[in-house]
Amino acid sequence: MPNIDRREFLKLVGAGGVSVGAGFMLREANKDPREYLIPHVLAPEDFSSGLDTFYNSVCSMCPAGCGISVRTREGRAKKIEGNPAHPVSQGRLCTLGQAGLQALYNPDRLTAPMRRTGEGESASFEEITWEQGLKQVGDRLDLLRAARRGNRVAFLTQGVRGHLAQLFESFMRQLGSPRLLHYDFDHPHTLYAANQQFFGESRLPYYDLANTRLLLSFGADYLNNWISPVHHSLGFGESRQGRADVRGRFVQIEPRMSISGAAADEWIPAKPGTEGILALGLAHHIVAEGNYNGADLGAWTNALADYTPDAVAEQTGVPVNTITRLADSFVDTTPSLAIGGGAAGNHSNGVDTLVAVNALNYLVGNIGQEGGLVLNPEPAGPAVQQHRASYSAMVELAEAARQGEIDILIISGTNPVFTLPPAAEFAEALAQIPLVVSLSSFLDETTALADVILPSHTYLESWGDDFPEPGVGFSVGAVSQPVVSPLYNTRGTGDIILDLARRMGSSSVMPWQNMEEFLKYGWRRIYQRGDSQTLAQGFDAFWTSVLKAGAWGETTNGSTAFTLNPDVIAGIGVAPPEFSGSEEDYPFILHPYLSPNFHDGRGANLPWMQELPDPMTSVVYGSWVEVNPVTAEEMGLSEGDLVDIQSPHGQLRVPVFVYPAIMPNVIAIPIGQGHGEYGRYAKGRGVNPIEILSPLLEPITGNLASSATRVNLTPTGGRVKLVKTGGVSRDLGRDIVQHTSLGVEVSSAADNSIPITEVTT
Repeated sequence: MPNIDRREFLKLVGAGGVSVGAGFMLREANKDPREYLIPHVLAPEDFSSGLDTFYNSVCSMCPAGCGISVRTREGRAKKIEGNPAHPVSQGRLCTLGQAGLQALYNPDRLTAPMRRTGEGESASFEEITWEQGLKQVGDRLDLLRAARRGNRVAFLTQGVRGHLAQLFESFMRQLGSPRLLHYDFDHPHTLYAANQQFFGESRLPYYDLANTRLLLSFGADYLNNWISPVHHSLGFGESRQGRADVRGRFVQIEPRMSISGAAADEWIPAKPGTEGILALGLAHHIVAEGNYNGADLGAWTNALADYTPDAVAEQTGVPVNTITRLADSFVDTTPSLAIGGGAAGNHSNGVDTLVAVNALNYLVGNIGQEGGLVLNPEPAGPAVQQHRASYSAMVELAEAARQGEIDILIISGTNPVFTLPPAAEFAEALAQIPLVVSLSSFLDETTALADVILPSHTYLESWGDDFPEPGVGFSVGAVSQPVVSPLYNTRGTGDIILDLARRMGSSSVMPWQNMEEFLKYGWRRIYQRGDSQTLAQGFDAFWTSVLKAGAWGETTNGSTAFTLNPDVIAGIGVAPPEFSGSEEDYPFILHPYLSPNFHDGRGANLPWMQELPDPMTSVVYGSWVEVNPVTAEEMGLSEGDLVDIQSPHGQLRVPVFVYPAIMPNVIAIPIGQGHGEYGRYAKGRGVNPIEILSPLLEPITGNLASSATRVNLTPTGGRVKLVKTGGVSRDLGRDIVQHTSLGVEVSSAADNSIPITEVTT
């Protein structure tokens, strides 16, 4: 299939005319494959007979919503790649997305409905039929609905979009329950709140990395896990190499070097939680130097008066000349773009920090401009932001359970027992709920505490759809279709919910027999948005074209006009970050970060991801704590030394990795390992830093300030060898490494290490 960039996609699927783009893709897909009259005399070892069939669908391994193309042969999925026609992934895919096959074929999948038997340590699960499981749950739901006590039912799901989210809403509405929560540990609550405060809308904008010439990233690891990493990686590459006469420049500001920091032209360490203060220091210099002349200049001058470069340098640890240089470059290099997120948004001042980053974009006039920040239009599909659960919402749910206010909890795809700190006491709260139902595909930490398990298909066996958030500057949607027949006695999540709705007497309101039928019902509304050419082809042809092309889009763009509310300027400011624990007792700031391999832990049960070396340390399996070399030397630590890391709320034991690109008062641990359940590949590996996080909140969103925990380090005297692919190059005394001396001393070959040539002036 040909490569289709974002501009080409607009030409192909303009104004809702999916048939145009689909027709193009259909011509490519319908070409007969080359066949040979004489087969292999001796076939390759990995060869199997049959013809390849490709299905276009949507990846569900993370929230980005990339389009995928799955190669199947003889009914089995063989390979997953990006769909070239999908404007988010454009033919590319990350490693976690490609490992989706190992979710499908994982030996630890739940293969049939089960019910808990016994209590305490003797508890176990027995296999039951679907009729038994659905009847047990459906009868209880029907009793509560009939007694007008449906508000005693709670539904907790991972973040989903599209018509499955709408189905969940309709289901809970029939029960009369407001307790529908979408929970993901890494959902950027502060980013949404900052954009709502600054732009007055809950949608995320499109960050046009591809066309920018200077990017300032305040903590957003856009190449690894920040909202849409595959699309941002494409933009990064386009900005760097897409134009012969322009090479974009990238600056990363953070306390610990991330993957994006390693790829940047400049990495600037700043004290944790001061990124927003630094942004306002840049804004002060822009205004003070006369580089902003808007009608609200006076208001900005007053609002930024306290953020002089000297004052900001003292608070952030970033030199004055660096602050002024970055500010001048941000003005002089057009178009430029500032983004923020990750750890910078996970402090007690997270929302204010990201509002300050938006202020930089406003002051240089890049809002609505190519290469800047582009406002997205309303998504064509259902939106679910009002159901996104913060840490506070999860604590409230747990408290309601402890107070006996919840009779049934349905959990779909999320694992809060693993991703919430123990201070939330969520596992204890589950024990107080009479009936906990899990729809998970795996026996994770939360599902292990359920009473009934109704296992869902994986996304490669299910019907669904997605409308990516953030969008790409215009309306985009895609249908997720089954690429193989179900491997086990499982069912689609939507099909389970529709069956339960029938059993509690809601067939008249939710009449669809299965999820595919419900999707078609929803997509008829999108079909009706089309032009006359689209409508003339009929819905069935439209639906088929969407399935085959794997993407739908229209050229409706977001508004380019933007007027800032004066109250935003008057209220702008970033307070110093708060941390749990005293600096004297807990001298280090813990920097937990999403693993590039395991995300928030969901990828830890995939052996490919366990075996994939961490890109910054080359460590495989296990966990580690990153310590600055100065700190390590002061404490007498070296790689592999075991240390106890203690916060005011817990303790972990983990080996040291000496990491030069981290501030001396900061230590970092990747999130994703430390599972007590979740299958043979995940269980018992490493530690989970979430277990020692303090329940300090970001006050505006009520979300966990996961970067605000102080800890101390205590050497244990123990030592382990980290498993990693990196090491020290050696020639074993054979003198096979050639070097050139530039008139200076070189190291002796007697220690069997590669000679180091130093240049002096």
